Amino acid sequence: MKVSINWLKEYISLDGVSANELANALTTAGLEIEGVEPVAKGTNLVIGEVLSCVPHPDSDHLNVCMVEYGEGPTQIVCGAPNCTSGIKVIVAKVGAELPAITIKAAKVRGQESNGMLCSLRELGVNEKYLTEAQINGIEILPNDAPVGNTEVLKYLGYDDVVLDASQTPNRADCMAMWSVAKEVGAVLRREAKLPSYEGASKIGNPTTLKIISKSEKCPHFLGKIVGKVIVKESPKWMQDYLHAAGIRAINNVVDISNYVMLETGQPLHFYDLAKMPHKEITVIDDVDMKLTALDGIEYEVQKGDLLITTGGKATGIAGIMGGDDSKIDETTTGIIIEAAHFNHVSIRNTAKRLGLMTEAASRYIKGLEPLAQNKAVDRAVQLLIEYADASELEETVEAGCVNYSPIQVTETLEHCNELLGTTFKMDEVTEVLKALDFNPVVNGTSFTCTIPSYRTDIFIREDIDEEIIRLIGFDSLNKTLPKMEATAGKLTHRQALRRETKQVFTGLGMREVITYTLVKEQYMNDAVLPFGQHIQLASPMSEDRKYIRNSMMPSMLECLAYNQARKADNVNLFEISNVYEKDKVQERVGILLSDSLQENRLQKVDIKSDFFTLKGIVMSWLAKLGFASERIVIKENTLDTIHFHPYRSAEVYLQNDLIGIIGEVHPTYAKAMDVAPCVYAELNFDLLVNAKGTKVRFVPLDRYPSVSRDIALVVTVDTTAQSILDIIKKVGKRLIQSTEVFDVYQGEHVEKGCKSIALNIVYQATDHTLTDDEVVPLHQEILSELESKLNAKLRG
Repeated sequence: MKVSINWLKEYISLDGVSANELANALTTAGLEIEGVEPVAKGTNLVIGEVLSCVPHPDSDHLNVCMVEYGEGPTQIVCGAPNCTSGIKVIVAKVGAELPAITIKAAKVRGQESNGMLCSLRELGVNEKYLTEAQINGIEILPNDAPVGNTEVLKYLGYDDVVLDASQTPNRADCMAMWSVAKEVGAVLRREAKLPSYEGASKIGNPTTLKIISKSEKCPHFLGKIVGKVIVKESPKWMQDYLHAAGIRAINNVVDISNYVMLETGQPLHFYDLAKMPHKEITVIDDVDMKLTALDGIEYEVQKGDLLITTGGKATGIAGIMGGDDSKIDETTTGIIIEAAHFNHVSIRNTAKRLGLMTEAASRYIKGLEPLAQNKAVDRAVQLLIEYADASELEETVEAGCVNYSPIQVTETLEHCNELLGTTFKMDEVTEVLKALDFNPVVNGTSFTCTIPSYRTDIFIREDIDEEIIRLIGFDSLNKTLPKMEATAGKLTHRQALRRETKQVFTGLGMREVITYTLVKEQYMNDAVLPFGQHIQLASPMSEDRKYIRNSMMPSMLECLAYNQARKADNVNLFEISNVYEKDKVQERVGILLSDSLQENRLQKVDIKSDFFTLKGIVMSWLAKLGFASERIVIKENTLDTIHFHPYRSAEVYLQNDLIGIIGEVHPTYAKAMDVAPCVYAELNFDLLVNAKGTKVRFVPLDRYPSVSRDIALVVTVDTTAQSILDIIKKVGKRLIQSTEVFDVYQGEHVEKGCKSIALNIVYQATDHTLTDDEVVPLHQEILSELESKLNAKLRG
C-alpha cells in the first residue's frame, strides 16, 4: 500500500512529525514501512518565464533562451523541442540538486548557460503518469504561474512523500486510507477526522435495475444507476493522490472509483449505462469462456471463476477486472455503480491462474470490511455529484445482505498484565483503546471493547492485549523470566514408544524416511486402511500436492521406486508419520522391505525380505513395546487384496483391535508404482499408544535342561497351524518353553483333502529338571486335545 503524506494530512494533523519519524513510529507499532520516497526532488528551483528563445548558432537542436525569474534576465541553453518564448517554465538555478545531476554554470558550444529548464521526468516524477510530450520536453506551466515562486514542488502538487507500507496478513484494514489514518491517529494519539459521507447514496427515483447472484461466493452485491454524469478531467488534487498511490489518472468518473477504493478498501466498478441495455447484472460461476478485459487482453474463464454478466453476456471478471465492452470513456453519459463482496479464495485462485493481480484483486484476497460496500457506494455518489455533475440517480439495489453485528471482547487488567509481563494501570490501557476507537467500558478491573467494523483481525482478548503492547511500545516490557512449574525432564509415553520403535527398526538394518504429506489424487485412491473424508487443499502448490494423505503406502512406494531406479539394492525403510481425514489425525508406522534385509556374501548370510521376515520384524517390535505374542492375532487378509497379494498377506490384531495389514505388495500394484517385488506393513501406532502394554522384564538364562519332542499331525487342509499352536500352548502353558512349525506337506502318503504339519515342542521347567513322569502325560494330553478339537492324528 502506497500511503501519501499529503493525503494523510486531509484526515489528521501531522504537524511536527516528519515522514521518516512517522515511518519509524508505524513500523514500531507493527505496520512495516519498507520505503520513504518523495514524489519529486529538486532544490533551488524557481518558476520563470522565457523572454526569448533563439536557435543556438553552433547547433541544429539547441536554443539560447533569456529567462526571467525575478533576478534579472538569465541566459540558459535548452535542447527541448517544445521550448519557445512566452512560456512559463521550471528553472533549476546554478547549484540546484536534481535526482540525477547537480546544476553548474557552463558553456555549451560557446554559449553561457546558467541553469536548466526542467521537465517533470528530470525532477523524478514517474514516467507512467506523464504524457509523451511531458516525457520528451520541458514542463510548460499555466499562464498564471507566479514568476519567482520558489516553492515549485508545492505549486505543482509534487511536494509529497510516499510511505511504502507492507501489510501483515492479518491487517487487511491497512489497504484503505481511512483505516491507515485511524492507525496513524492511534499511534500518534491524535484524532483522525474522516469525511462526512454516510447516507449519500440513499437518494434516487424508482429503478428498473436488477441485481442477481447465482453463486454463494457472492453473498452481497449493491448496484445503483446514475443516469447522467459529465466525463472530464479529474481535479488536480485527486490526480496527485492517485499517482502517489501508484494508479494512473484517466478521467473523473474512473478516478472517483479508484479514489474511493483507496479510501475505503472496497473495490468499485463503474459500467457505462448505455453499454448495459438490459439494466441487469448477474453473478455466475459455472461457465467456460473467453473474455476481453479492460487491458485489451483476452482471458480464459473457467468454471468456478466468478463472472459478471448482463443479458447472458459476460461483462467482467468479478473482483479482478471489468470487460472492455462496458468501460467508461469520453462518450459515457450515465453509469451503473457496482460494489460487491466476493469470496477471497475464489478471487485469489482466479487472479493467480490468470496472472491478474490488480489493485481490486489484492484487496479482495486480503479480505474486506463487512460494511465496506455501503461505505463505498455512499462516498462514490457523494464525489460523483460534486466532481462529475451526477444527476438522475435511481435507488440503490441490493442482492443478499450484510450479516454483521459488532464484536465485543472483554479483558481484565490482571490477565493483560500477566500475559504481557507488565504492570500497566487501567488509565494507560484505556487511553490506547480509545485511540483505537475500541470504545472501552470499564467495570472494576475488567473492560469491554466494541471493535470497529474495519478491524477484522480482533476476536479474542489476547488480540486486545497485542494492540495495547504494540501501541504503548514493546520497549516498555521489562526483562523477566517466564513463570513455569519445575518438572522432571522425561519423554511422554508416546515419545518413548516412538523412540523405542526407531531403535528396533534401525537395529535391524532399516532406514527411516520422511515422505511428503501432500499427495496427488491417485494416491488418495490407493490408500491402505483409509478412514473418513479426505482433505483437499484450497490452494495447492501443484496437482501432485493437492491432498493431505490418508495412507503412507503410496508415498513409501514412490520412495522405493526412486531408489530402485538409481540401482539401489536392499532398500529397507520405515516411517512414523500422520495420516489425516477431515476431523481426525492418526499416527501410523509404515515398513517397506525389498530384496534382502541382511546380506553378507562372505559369511553366506542372506535374510530375504519376504512375508515371514516382515512378520518376524512386526512381532519382535510389538514384543519390545510390551505386547506379548499371546495378545497378537494374525488373520487372513480379507480387507485389502487390491494393494496386497491375497495369499501372502495378513491382518494383524491386538486381541480384537485391528492394528494393520502386512504382506507382499500385489504384483499389479507394484508394477503400477514401478517397483520390484516388495513387502509392506502399515500399522496403527495410535492404537498401540493407547493400549496397555506390559513392562518388558529381564528373564535369566535357563538353568535346567529342556526336553524336545517332534510330532507330525495329519489334519484337514483348512486347519490352520495357528489353531494347533493355540491348543498346545493352552494345555501345556506351564511347562512348554516354545513351539515351532518346521514342515507342512501335502501329497503322496497323505490322504486327499488333508495335510501334514510337523512341529517341534520344547518342554522346560524353571525350577527343576523335568522327568518322563511329567513330560509323557502332558505330551499325551496335548495329543488327545488336538485329536478331540481338530481331529488331528499322528502321522504314521
